[in-house]
Amino acid sequence: QVQLVESGGGLVQAGGSLRLSCAASGRTFSSYDMGWFRQGPGKEREFVARITPNGARTYYANSVKGRFTISRDNAKNTMYLQMNSLKPEDTAVYYCAADTTPWGTSTAPYEYEYWGQGTQVTVSS
Repeated sequence: QVQLVESGGGLVQAGGSLRLSCAASGRTFSSYDMGWFRQGPGKEREFVARITPNGARTYYANSVKGRFTISRDNAKNTMYLQMNSLKPEDTAVYYCAADTTPWGTSTAPYEYEYWGQGTQVTVSS
């Protein structure tokens, strides 16, 4: 069992930055692939980024590539999402998730077994 808690969301102007954190409980965090997803108003949940257990490989949605950076600190059981050059279309609830099958490339939400409660990010124009 893994519990995930996101933090760091808020209101920011377009062009600004935010860093989201995802704190995980349990000893198995370092064994899992981790991901960030988001769900905007009236939209389906969509993939944002994914990172392998040791952080060696990362994957991004085209919409955030070059602006967002996913990272993790296994010693702190924490994953991060650094978001720069934010746009109004980045407004969404951001969720962290754990995929217990490591070294994968899945971007599908159903592949992730554990989810946080989400943190709101609002980007004003």
